[in-house]
This record gives sequence, structure tokens and C-alpha cells, in this order.
Amino acid sequence: MLSTLHTTDAAARRPLIGISTYLETKASWGVWELPAALLPAGYPRLVQAAGGLASMVPPDEPRYAADVVARLDGVVIAGGPDVDPSHYGAPREDRTGPPARERDAWELALIRAALDSGTPLLGICRGMQLLNVALGGTLVQHLDGHAAAPGVFSAHTVKPVPGTRYAEIVPDPATDVPTYHHQAVDRLGTGLIPSAHAEDGTVEAIELPAPGWVLGVQWHPEAGVDVRVMSSLVGAAGSGA
Repeated sequence: MLSTLHTTDAAARRPLIGISTYLETKASWGVWELPAALLPAGYPRLVQAAGGLASMVPPDEPRYAADVVARLDGVVIAGGPDVDPSHYGAPREDRTGPPARERDAWELALIRAALDSGTPLLGICRGMQLLNVALGGTLVQHLDGHAAAPGVFSAHTVKPVPGTRYAEIVPDPATDVPTYHHQAVDRLGTGLIPSAHAEDGTVEAIELPAPGWVLGVQWHPEAGVDVRVMSSLVGAAGSGA
């Protein structure tokens, strides 16, 4: 009986997906106003809806990133503030936001650890931009038309590049996605290919070709209802891909 239960539990095991977090000097809840590592609830809910277990991974010393990734089945780098342009050798432009140095250092280390170990990796918005930067790419520091009012998601259409992993996951000729960003990929990092574009030509998804599972999307799937991208990550994490 015990052996049967162990077999059943193993077969039903849900992949553990680590999600990077914000690190804020002040956040409010209840009667409290304190420093906080936090994450919009849409991220863990999307992981759970896709069949995974969600774990928040707040910033830590970059030297521990490989140890953290070794305990996870998949990694999600969440959206957030602008990437410090010093990471891609560019001067800061006027409309680039203030640096988030602890997040930059930690999330770049997580990305590199996931790439080194072959752990399935999804970058969302800022996470896609950091993936590009981690592989030697650069960013456009400002573009118009991809965000509405501050704190409000808008929507636009993205089209997959035929033959890519993203096109396999979302084969629709065009899909409306929740969007909120003012920076984007400029020069692609080493090995990366574009796998979706907005109607204005902006690169909206990037990926590393198989066999590993590495994808970045410029939009915010956690703000919508389409679970296909996250389900593909969770599936890869569960299969050991």
C-alpha cells in the first residue's frame, strides 16, 4: 500500500515554479507600513492555474542563485522597474526609471543559473528584457504606445513568428495581450531569436531554440486569462526539459 501511495504521489507531483519578486522600501497592508518583498497575486495564480506550485523568490546574494535554482523545477522572472542601462553599456536616458540594483543583480544571476542548469525559464516584461541583457543584448529605453495611463494595463495585438516555440504554444495568427511597458528589446542577445512582434514591429517575444525551454514575453500574461504560455513552462518543468 505504501509503495502504491508513493508512486501515485510522484505521478501527481506539481512542478515547483519560483517567481522573482519586487523589493520595496515601503509597502502598506492592514496597520503596517514596512519594507517588503512582494508580488502581484496574478503571478502565483497563473502558475497555479497552469498546474504548478508557486514559490516567491525575493532578492538575495547573487552567489546563492544557483543553489536556489537547483531546488526549483522552473523559473519566472517577473515584471517591474526598468533595467539599469549600465548592464548593457548605455548611458541613462531622461525617461528611464531609477535603478533597482538588488533586483538587477539577483535576477541576472537567476537567469544565468537557469541557463547553465537547463532549468525552464520564462521572462515576463522586465524579465524578457533582463534575459536579453544577460545574453549580451541591448534595450530601447523608451517607446510610446505600449502603455496607457500609469498603473493601467492596455492591450495590443501580437503575431507569432512561424516555426518558433511561441508559435507552437500559441498558433493563433494574432492574439490580443495585456501590455504595460515603455522599454523593449533593441539588439538581440547571443543565440536569441524573435518569436512574436507587435503590429508596429516591436519584438514582443524572444526565445532560445530547443532543446531547452527559454522564452521571454514583453506582455503580462498574469494580467489576462490565457494560460497557454505558463502551461507550457509548467509542462516543461514537470518533464525535466
